[in-house]
Amino acid sequence: MQDAAQRLKNLAEQLLGTELPVRLRAWDGSEAGPPDAPALVVRHRRALRRLLWKPGELGLARAWVAGELDVEGDLYEALDAMAGLIWEHDDEAPRRSLAEALKDPSVRAGVRELVKLAGPYPPPAPPAEEMRRKGRLHLHTKGSDKQAISHHYDVGNDFYELVLGPSMVYSCAYWESPDATLESAQRDKLELISRKLGLRPGMRLLDVGCGWGSMAVHAAREHGVSVVGVTLSQEQAAFARKRVADEGLTDRVEIRVQDYRDVRDGPYDAISSIGMAEHVGADRYLEYAQDLYALLAPGGRLLNHQIARRPQRDESAYEVDEFIDAYVFPDGELAPVGTTAGLLERAGFEVRDVEAIREHYALTLRQWVRNLEARWAEALKLVSPGRARIWRLYMAASALSFERNRIGVNQILAVRTPPAGASGMPLRARTWNP
Repeated sequence: MQDAAQRLKNLAEQLLGTELPVRLRAWDGSEAGPPDAPALVVRHRRALRRLLWKPGELGLARAWVAGELDVEGDLYEALDAMAGLIWEHDDEAPRRSLAEALKDPSVRAGVRELVKLAGPYPPPAPPAEEMRRKGRLHLHTKGSDKQAISHHYDVGNDFYELVLGPSMVYSCAYWESPDATLESAQRDKLELISRKLGLRPGMRLLDVGCGWGSMAVHAAREHGVSVVGVTLSQEQAAFARKRVADEGLTDRVEIRVQDYRDVRDGPYDAISSIGMAEHVGADRYLEYAQDLYALLAPGGRLLNHQIARRPQRDESAYEVDEFIDAYVFPDGELAPVGTTAGLLERAGFEVRDVEAIREHYALTLRQWVRNLEARWAEALKLVSPGRARIWRLYMAASALSFERNRIGVNQILAVRTPPAGASGMPLRARTWNP
């Protein structure tokens, strides 16, 4: 009888209809596949049981988080090789449903072989790191958003500092060159946003989704503005408040644990929303835009820094990434940049500039992965092994997604232009002078 690795390889190629681009190593020590390729390691047959009960990305994700699946060799090379099998699909050649696939006798035979390899037992419970929901009927209420934000951000400030570095900025940096440091690139991003917003002493800035306070501190310290930062994360707020106090900026920066929908003390002269709008949701996005528009003074500017996905031929068929939704950003949703710009305009904004910086996010993510891998032993003292594995996989896979133009990130500068039409924008917009 063939060993487990060869049987798995034959089965995978039968079900996928193509040659497997990675080497397989099974729990019995056997190997099969290209000898020079990175290895996909199936450490336990439980991984197969997870795939039988949850075919597709969620089953794979659970096995990865549990440590039953792993990659030996270059993680990026392995993910790149498997992208066409798991994440990237041809819109004009839609995948068969499981019910359709099971009509094929060879597929049914392959499933029976998988059952033999997996063993007769059901899979264990999902890993503890998976988001537990009571239901998905009421997404993006204030309560569900707070739960989702806590799941992602309240995992320990020390862990985030290990990954993000001293800047504690959890969004795309702005790189002068690939050889720049992460800290300088994050500082340049905050300064770019400040210049786009035209910040100057005496202005009021609302920082929506303020994170660990990086934008708030930069704007107050470097541009003399008064800042209100809002977040739903208790841990972020505690860190940001200490940071503000250490900088001697408590007279100019206020950090609140507050939903942006509850901010009532406008008008503000400028609003920054950096890496926050992905959490809003398609059904709530117009409301989000209208709320921010109402909080701005006439002539005030909004800088909306947001990840975007590529549009699909059939937008009604768009599906949320199961791994990201279960383990990384629960209830997060991405939209094409054109959709976002259109909703901002419907809310009353005049869109004045869109800057696409997706290559910058790939560079940022690769640096975060390097930070995590370099201090892996320390990371495992701060969070569970499953949590560390989640972050390593999602950041590496996301870097490749930005590089391959599957997703992008854009800074949209919009203005609440007064009825008379004087936007206050410079004639040569990208000088970003107030």
